[in-house]
Amino acid sequence: MLTPPNGRRKGILERIARRVMKKRSFLPDFSSTALNELEKMQQVDWGAESPMKDLRQLLWASIDNDDSLDLDQLTAAETLSDKTVKILVAVADVDVLVKKNSAIDEHARQNTTSVYTAGKTFPMLPEKLSTDLTSLNCHEDRSAMVVEMVIGDAEEMHSSDIYRALVRNHAKLVYNSVGAWLEGKGPTPEAVAVVPGLAGNRHIQDRVAQQLKALRHDHGALDLQTLEARPVFAGEEIQELRVDEWNRAKEIIEDFMIAANGVTARFLHGKKVPSLRRMVRSPKRWGRIVEIAAQHNSRLPAEPDSMALASFLVAQKAALAGSPMSYSREELVGLARHCTEKEDNDCAT
Repeated sequence: MLTPPNGRRKGILERIARRVMKKRSFLPDFSSTALNELEKMQQVDWGAESPMKDLRQLLWASIDNDDSLDLDQLTAAETLSDKTVKILVAVADVDVLVKKNSAIDEHARQNTTSVYTAGKTFPMLPEKLSTDLTSLNCHEDRSAMVVEMVIGDAEEMHSSDIYRALVRNHAKLVYNSVGAWLEGKGPTPEAVAVVPGLAGNRHIQDRVAQQLKALRHDHGALDLQTLEARPVFAGEEIQELRVDEWNRAKEIIEDFMIAANGVTARFLHGKKVPSLRRMVRSPKRWGRIVEIAAQHNSRLPAEPDSMALASFLVAQKAALAGSPMSYSREELVGLARHCTEKEDNDCAT
């Protein structure tokens, strides 16, 4: 096996990422003007005089990866007296510190997202903001944009609203441990157990998320779960590719954010504020999809039908369950190293 100069595999991946970002018109670094703005920013002391709605008493908690430092969303639930549940999603309120048309705002507008690569994460916002001043960190009072949804026992949404509020993260939870607990495969996470009432609140959220998921699929939503793997490094060396497994904790965040996105779109439409939306249209090559289904002994209707397609995909997923992967973990790691070496040689030339 070839060894890159000085064995700097992670450094090679970062250089590749920087090259690709610039090629795609992303900004890998913050300007000196943006960094100067950042130096002047300080944490807001909300005190008792804040005009915002105070929701710090709710059982807010974050769920994220074990190594995440930028906590951008919290969730909470309230059971109401009329068999409805209020679901609340809090999103980090960056606007409270980052002013419109500032250098930091222009950087965020250009990139529109944090860019996650194997060699380095290029945050949309400077880390002082994304992991500290505006991050919804545990046991810290923060301003947030809250999406409130009142959902009935038949999964229909009775009402919704969006407003700014003060929130407080009572527990930093991790996807894998919470997912295992909710699925009955692991113990109650310590971070859940030490907060009175949090376990019951998470179970309510899990139940509502599963109901929302079932409703989406009843209306023809497709389950297009993909295989995601990230390299694990020891220093600069790639040690393995770790597959991120899907679980019930991740589904809570996914289904609540889908619902919150719908509320936000309707809110902006009602205020006559223009916004970008992703429209899912009928497949242009439905005939080809029908042919592929026929090859797997399944029959789809001649006209596009999302529910029929969803049923076909579910059946195929069940048929493939337990099938061995085409490549072993060792082969995948070797492939990643080979691609790293090839790209580094390309960079050198």
